[in-house]
Amino acid sequence: MTHQLDALRALTTVVADTGDFETMRAYRPTDATTNPSLILKAVQQDAYRPLLDQVLRDYPAAPLAEQVDRLLVAFGREILAIVPGRVSTEVDARLSFDTQASIERARQIIGLYESVGIGRERVLIKLAATWEGIQAARVLQAEGIQCNLTLLFSLTQAIACAQAKVTLISPFVGRIYDWVKKAAGSQWDEAAHTGGNDPGVQSVARIYRYFKAYDLPTQIMGASFRNIGQIRALAGCDLLTISPALLGELAASTDPLPACLTVEDAKANAPEWLASNEVTFRTQLNQDAMATEKLAEGIRVFTADAVQLDGLLGR
Repeated sequence: MTHQLDALRALTTVVADTGDFETMRAYRPTDATTNPSLILKAVQQDAYRPLLDQVLRDYPAAPLAEQVDRLLVAFGREILAIVPGRVSTEVDARLSFDTQASIERARQIIGLYESVGIGRERVLIKLAATWEGIQAARVLQAEGIQCNLTLLFSLTQAIACAQAKVTLISPFVGRIYDWVKKAAGSQWDEAAHTGGNDPGVQSVARIYRYFKAYDLPTQIMGASFRNIGQIRALAGCDLLTISPALLGELAASTDPLPACLTVEDAKANAPEWLASNEVTFRTQLNQDAMATEKLAEGIRVFTADAVQLDGLLGR
């Protein structure tokens, strides 16, 4: 009998949201995504400590930023020996509001990958979906460097990414769910906000339908899941990046898994076309309290983990 993980593979590209190599070997994702939090968690485990030690041994006099990027590339190289597709590697979150610095850091990461024989077609550079991050992605995409825009919580951010010709976006599900649930307080009704009624699911579905209705080529990868109900409700999305625990739950279930998102449905129910520029981006994002707060919070969390990673490198 087919389990849900295999059923999902038939509808959606499955991506592992982890820095753990054994999880990737077990669940055979097509791609893998990493972020500072995942790398920090992994590198503190005995199994992965040798990657950090090797960077320190081979490049003791390198600038800290280069050492960090070499560590990220070391993880990425190992991941690409397991998955057949791409790995996402993140630019330091402290550069989220600096377009030029983000561009330069991304070029450095790609250069390091190419120096160890990995072509840029197998790497996605992750950037926060700030206005500055999106403009950095616009430049990088024009140079043939594929980008994955993360910490994305709104259609406003998504449309700006599509206009920048970004390869892939990672709209978050669980963090939207968390925010709406917290805001509702005692009025929250869990049963009424499951599946297609989950606010995070609804946000990603809205982006999917908009992009497919207007044939926007940017790929959509749902991210940040809290339960497999959210994943099931987005079956049919271009990609879904899933944590090890939830990959395990999907692999253990044999319940039917129908497609919930289809291009045909999106085109049959095309939403209104929306214009976007810097003024509308900043205005609309400012009006969206959830997206504004979760974007800022995400950058702060990734920044804190980047600082801890610096500390492990002895600086």
